[in-house]
Amino acid sequence: QQHFLEEVLDVQVLDRTALILHIFAQHARTREGRLQVELAQYRYRLPRLSGRGVELSRLGGGINTRGPGETKLESDRRRMRHRISELEHDIERVRETRSLQRRQRRRSGIPVIAVVGYTNAGKSTLMNRLTGADVLSSDQLFATLDPTTRRHQLINGQEVLLTDTVGFIQKLPTDLVAAFRATLEEITEADLILHVVDASHAQADEQADAVEDELEE
Repeated sequence: QQHFLEEVLDVQVLDRTALILHIFAQHARTREGRLQVELAQYRYRLPRLSGRGVELSRLGGGINTRGPGETKLESDRRRMRHRISELEHDIERVRETRSLQRRQRRRSGIPVIAVVGYTNAGKSTLMNRLTGADVLSSDQLFATLDPTTRRHQLINGQEVLLTDTVGFIQKLPTDLVAAFRATLEEITEADLILHVVDASHAQADEQADAVEDELEE
């Protein structure tokens, strides 16, 4: 259906997941963020490429023949699978590095607080106010993709580490959750989760529920 609309309208047509991936790609600033976005993009595109292959294979002459489109399709699929494998390997190394960093933090004895919330809820703004960090704070969806950790001293003198994380949305695509596992592990390993909610938003309750649902999964 998407391919049909693109041919009829002569414009690029994006579904919800593709649009989210497009926004993510624009905001990925670090190597880690770019790797995770690229992996999610390839995982999203691979099954859709095979779907088009059914149509392309019909260009073949008859039984047991292979059409020119099918040959290119198989080549494209092999290249995509190879790239996915490379990205998974690179991201696994990222996970190992982050795991090492978390172990070092635990040895320091400083509690870690993960700041979570719906996208554009104000997490980065809160981080900047509390710690004086230079985390990108913008009125945009998914402005933060790469977790940022800063030291902060509470009123009682206790030092903590605050980690800003990627924003959540309702029905977050599975491919995105899997690709951003290295980032989301910062949340699961935290000592405390600070859930930021934009109370002025008309759908604040629904957004808060969406975040809670994702965290439970």
